[in-house]
Amino acid sequence: MRAASQIDSYYEASSRPTPARPELRGTVECDVCVVGAGIAGCSTALHLAERGYSVVVLEEHRVGWGASGRSGGQALPGVAADLAKLRRLIGPSATRLVWDVSVEGLRLMRELIASHHIDCEWVAGHMLTALKPRHERELLGEVEELRSRYAYDSVRYMPCEEVRSLIESKRYSAALYDSNAGHLHPLNYTLGLAAAAERAGARIFESTRAVSLASAAQAGRVSVRTAAGMVHPRFTVLCGNAYLGATAPALESKILGVSTYIVATEPLAEERARRLIANNAAISDMNWVLDYFRLSADRRLLFGGRVNYSDLASFDAPGATRRRMLRVFPQLADLRIEYSWGGYVDITVNRAPHFGRLAPDIYFLQGFSGQGLALAGIAGKLVADAVAGTAERFDVFAAIPHGSFPGGALLRRPALVLAMLYYRLKDML
Repeated sequence: MRAASQIDSYYEASSRPTPARPELRGTVECDVCVVGAGIAGCSTALHLAERGYSVVVLEEHRVGWGASGRSGGQALPGVAADLAKLRRLIGPSATRLVWDVSVEGLRLMRELIASHHIDCEWVAGHMLTALKPRHERELLGEVEELRSRYAYDSVRYMPCEEVRSLIESKRYSAALYDSNAGHLHPLNYTLGLAAAAERAGARIFESTRAVSLASAAQAGRVSVRTAAGMVHPRFTVLCGNAYLGATAPALESKILGVSTYIVATEPLAEERARRLIANNAAISDMNWVLDYFRLSADRRLLFGGRVNYSDLASFDAPGATRRRMLRVFPQLADLRIEYSWGGYVDITVNRAPHFGRLAPDIYFLQGFSGQGLALAGIAGKLVADAVAGTAERFDVFAAIPHGSFPGGALLRRPALVLAMLYYRLKDML
């Protein structure tokens, strides 16, 4: 039976038909229990099942219910933390491996779409746009660094005239164009990964929250308890991110769920859509509180740009996001907003991904910090490799140091709100 909770997003309204998946009842045994059926969890299940492991996936709601099925749909290389910060944290050689893995993640995404016939509207091309001279200088430096230090040649600098010939807005003065990045329908991609995992032999249970990790009768093994059952695995992989909560208290202080919002307009006429974004690329700007947008396959503008760090629901998120959209495209004031939705993105203090182990047989993937569409898929492959005994690349990510959010359970969110005021002021300069 499908979970009752609905997102009412454009993605949900345009998602592919999916089978009803049962709630877990009773006791099952398996090689690996995966908690969370987003991109990371479904990729983990797929890669393990293809290796011959028996896999059980537990999802509290339904496949793709969390960030994986609600995002802006932009698939990018790298991680949310900038490369200079990563070099300070783990050194240049490990940073190069992290970068290369992220690029492999884009390649893996395209391979999975092709090999499993996932209908998710993949479109190549992404523009990172500048709003001020400081941004333009940073973009020039980034193009040079990516090409010379990381041998990444799919990027080029776009001057103002070219940018304004492609985006019908006067807001942007330059861009970094990446032909290797792109955008897709994230919920349909996640649903496609889940179907592929099931064809490979994985079992997915919906409406089934992993309530706790409990000591099993077998010495040294941990079982996963649900409301109506129990899973006895040899290994457990936690992919619940901001929704894990008390299931894994040791991970809770390392990430914080912040609310993000997206609106979808009514469909644009074909010529109007072509003028708006002539190359049909995904676009995001360089502000800390950034705007990001793209066209859907049926020519709607999908626009995100509102972040709520306070977790208060007292403001008009759809209205605020629409106002941000009209700052970029004032000519769209006549368009109706037909869908508006939001959800949690799990961020870390340093914005680097947080992968690791809670015990020799318990792995976790979290902290994608808003840049997980491609990275989550390759992360699932890395953790599958680690379970199978090849952990070198997983361990490079696991070595990234992570602090806890300051302030404890009660004060860490107010502390973050105060910290974000600095970055919002910086956006204005």
